[in-house]
Amino acid sequence: MKHAKRLQALMLGLSMLAAGMPAWAAETAASTGTYAAATGGTGGPIANELNLQPPATQIATEVYSLHNWMMGVCLVIFVAVFGVMFYSIFKHRKSLGHKPATFHESTAVEVAWTIVPFLIVIGMALPATRTVVGMKDTSNADITIKVTGMQWKWGYDYLKGEGEGISFLSNLSTPRAQVGAPGFEPTEKRGDNYLMEVDNEVVVPVHRKVRMITTANDVIHSWSIPAFAVKQDAIPGFVRDTWFKAEHTGTFRGYCSELCGKEHAFMPIVVRVVTDAEYTAWVDGKKKEMAALADDPNKTWTIDELKTKGEKVYNTNCVVCHQPNGKGVPAAFAALDGSEVVNGPKAEQINVLLHGKKSGKYPAEMPAWKQLSDTDIAAVITYTRNSWSNKAAENIVQPAEVVAARK
Repeated sequence: MKHAKRLQALMLGLSMLAAGMPAWAAETAASTGTYAAATGGTGGPIANELNLQPPATQIATEVYSLHNWMMGVCLVIFVAVFGVMFYSIFKHRKSLGHKPATFHESTAVEVAWTIVPFLIVIGMALPATRTVVGMKDTSNADITIKVTGMQWKWGYDYLKGEGEGISFLSNLSTPRAQVGAPGFEPTEKRGDNYLMEVDNEVVVPVHRKVRMITTANDVIHSWSIPAFAVKQDAIPGFVRDTWFKAEHTGTFRGYCSELCGKEHAFMPIVVRVVTDAEYTAWVDGKKKEMAALADDPNKTWTIDELKTKGEKVYNTNCVVCHQPNGKGVPAAFAALDGSEVVNGPKAEQINVLLHGKKSGKYPAEMPAWKQLSDTDIAAVITYTRNSWSNKAAENIVQPAEVVAARK
């Protein structure tokens, strides 16, 4: 029992040390400002990093401390158990003339090996439970953002708070020339943020609680930012949520961390945390940008205008699955070149883009693309109907037709 008490005292000391780490980290951050200056972190993976990424939120700081505390407990148990075992083997070996003891049952030993592990488990569970409960509390958020995972990009809709109404898609921006292909070396030098950069970053203000509502429109994805200690699955047909409150400005990077298909490695997440003034300026600029891009759905476009715009939409959103030549991927994704849907009545193709389609011929269903603007949908349909070998009789779709189909 004396040894058990010593072990409990040692664990209590480790617990107090771990409890003091978040406060120490907070003081350091407060004195140095930005995330990179306070922690040495970059917001993403660091070469030769052996521990968790430096925390950028209070919850992440608690997770970091819990991780160190649990590792300390495991180390103490490992040293104690194997130390006693090897000491006994060495000091009481048969070659020294020792003989095995012949005793049965020891109440003290049985009580000790029951109570001590119980206290260890309770000592580990209590702080962990408090942190897990805190991670699930998404109430009183300052900003609410809906995240939609899709193959293979992210869609963001600002639902509540400053920035409400902002909506955009976020795609990998690393050039394919840096990635290469099986059997082909990349033709461009890879940048510092290789596969960790996007064309549209999520922007949020510092010291504000941000609730993230996750869902998906095809397969299971997972929205994850290690520096925030955030990882929430995005499941088709379900709505899940999580939250974070960044303590530092800077850029933070993550990935889809659920195996979601052949382009799984190309779904980065980038969150840029800015000051309140910078966030307000970003919101104003983004809304002006959206207003400028919002085409009048009643405008009548020429077929050449729609084809030119549709090619850009296709290359941004469709080319990964259906390929630049429209041939698709055999046994995986449908070909658009020669497709009955593309060459048939245009109403059916409009319906497929707005609502998706599960034909049963391919393992993955065609997701809905209703988040695209009416003009973008009309343009990409017109482009596919006039490209490759396609010669559809109904070869042009106007935005007004998409507007009518949405109703």
